[in-house]
Amino acid sequence: MIRLFNSTDDGKFADTPVTVHRDGRTYEVPAGTTIKLEPGESVTLYPGQYHSFWGEPGKGRVLVGEVSECNDDYTDNRFYEEVGRFPAIEEDEPPLYYLVNDYPQVSDS
Repeated sequence: MIRLFNSTDDGKFADTPVTVHRDGRTYEVPAGTTIKLEPGESVTLYPGQYHSFWGEPGKGRVLVGEVSECNDDYTDNRFYEEVGRFPAIEEDEPPLYYLVNDYPQVSDS
């Protein structure tokens, strides 16, 4: 299940039709529409589209995920409400792999 909205210039939900790109088909739906994807289907999202996704209740376990050009929450992702990147945890080991925002700062000197 995926719910879609366009965004306004000031970051609010727009009450405008949302263009959906779904496995080679392009069509429009009203703002806030929830689309039911079948197993194996995908939706391509473009900048300025708000989305939320989840498994359909009562249908068992599903894997839902998002593939991004660059997982950079500062420039690639847009969140309507403030959300934490990770749950609060106590780091007791150094990271094996970094996310783009986790790389140490590089000095110019």
